[in-house]
Amino acid sequence: MTDERKNRATGRKTIRTSAIPRELITPNPDLKDVWKAKVITLFPTAFPGVLGESLTGKALQNGLWQLETINLRDFGVTKHRNVDDTPAGGGAGMVLRADVLGAAIEHAMDGTKGTWPLIYLSPRGKPMTQSLMQDLSHADGITLICGRFEGVDERVLDHYNVQEISLGDFVMTGGEIAAFALIDATVRLIPDVLGNQASTEDESFSAGLLEHPQYTRPADWQGKLIPEVLMSGHHGNVAAWRQAQAQAITRTRRPDLWATYSKANFPIKPDR
Repeated sequence: MTDERKNRATGRKTIRTSAIPRELITPNPDLKDVWKAKVITLFPTAFPGVLGESLTGKALQNGLWQLETINLRDFGVTKHRNVDDTPAGGGAGMVLRADVLGAAIEHAMDGTKGTWPLIYLSPRGKPMTQSLMQDLSHADGITLICGRFEGVDERVLDHYNVQEISLGDFVMTGGEIAAFALIDATVRLIPDVLGNQASTEDESFSAGLLEHPQYTRPADWQGKLIPEVLMSGHHGNVAAWRQAQAQAITRTRRPDLWATYSKANFPIKPDR
């Protein structure tokens, strides 16, 4: 371990007691005052996955954020550690049991402090948005429930006041992929993760618009040139061009976003 890594870790570990057997406890120590994602899942080995690569992976190694997986199977009942059962009232598929998921939630939320949302990744939840990710990045941490099968017992969602959040208007086999997306979109907003925080200030959705087109070298590729204004060195003209492009793209591709943006930025003046 380098001196730099040692300095990062100094004074940041926290210790808490737990009634959960040691084999159920994630071996990674908590880092004090560091944003943390806890993920309740049947597939803990799927993590960190892509989150362990590139900038999010480097930030994870450097202690800018933390990840803990809670294996739902460890809280299963009977000798087979069952986590689901048939739907009450009949029907196809299986439903995650309230007693199993409840025990996993209790374990995951034990010791959490401050603002710590409990989120179930569900197609019937409110959609993920940039503003939501910004809010989550300012929390102390989050706990995500990755569903499987036909979903979870509704009593768990009611009892723990769980927020339901959706990746989109479609159904997947489980919540893990949605968890990757939510964590990635949130972690990149944490200070120092991207290195240049300005990167998050001029991109799609941050100002209510889709992002303007981007270009880089070579200046001439297959007869297609970089727009002349971007090569002019005139920062004011560049900014104006980018704003106009962002507005045009948003107006064409996302009329819903454009309507909201227009209402806020180009209010209709009442007739005198």
